[in-house]
Amino acid sequence: MADCIFCKIASKEIPSKLVYEDDYMMAFHDIEPQAPTHVVIIPKEHIGSLDDLSNEHKNLIGHIFLSIKDIAKALDLREGYRVVSNCGELGGQTVGHIHFHLLGGRQLQWPPG
Repeated sequence: MADCIFCKIASKEIPSKLVYEDDYMMAFHDIEPQAPTHVVIIPKEHIGSLDDLSNEHKNLIGHIFLSIKDIAKALDLREGYRVVSNCGELGGQTVGHIHFHLLGGRQLQWPPG
């Protein structure tokens, strides 16, 4: 989508501090980190939110989550980490492109706020 900031990052129109990239997804440091390690993971395909997933996305989402495990290991988050996906306005989603936050590097609290 032409006006989607994550699509622009995926197409390299907007630079990011890249952590990982393959044919299907990207991971980059969040510009407003909420933890010592805060990485945003996006599919390169534009999908609005969790509500927009369908059976055709099963392999993509599986690939993303298996990659998150490897990214966490590469970032030395051995003591633990959190993966978050906000969905919809009341869920705190601020960018209309499905994404996952990988947070770690400190003791995380629940509920987060």
